[in-house]
Amino acid sequence: MDIRKVKKLIELLEESDVAEIEIHEGEESVRISRQSTLAAAVAYPPPGAPTPPPPATPAATGTPPPAPATQEESTTGHVIKSPMVGTFYRAPSPGAKAFVEVGQRVRNGDTLCIIEAMKILNQIESDVDGVIKSILVENGQPVEYNQPLFIIE
Repeated sequence: MDIRKVKKLIELLEESDVAEIEIHEGEESVRISRQSTLAAAVAYPPPGAPTPPPPATPAATGTPPPAPATQEESTTGHVIKSPMVGTFYRAPSPGAKAFVEVGQRVRNGDTLCIIEAMKILNQIESDVDGVIKSILVENGQPVEYNQPLFIIE
């Protein structure tokens, strides 16, 4: 939508007693509203949206809370981390054999996975020789920058 049209809509809203206006043009839409000084804005969940149950307390369940894992316990070995935000893929294409499996020996430079970012497939390679101890991400899962992907011993 043209910015001049949006500015014109704002001017029309300011000149009238209308509190809100919404315009649709094809697939584009714009909503402009003016807050009233008399009413406070309240956000309600959309109808039909489930509300999460309150978290159970250890006293209510009768079981002690799990001890948090320390960094040394959860990651012994060399950690390969994601160099970017994207979608993690274990194989070069759907139905193809995965690049690596747990227990497989890898060498420096071997492809471990693909991370798709902005429709570009980026091969992530091992930077050490070793054995895949753990694969920390599920196929097709979104990953964040610096998120651990593999542990290699």
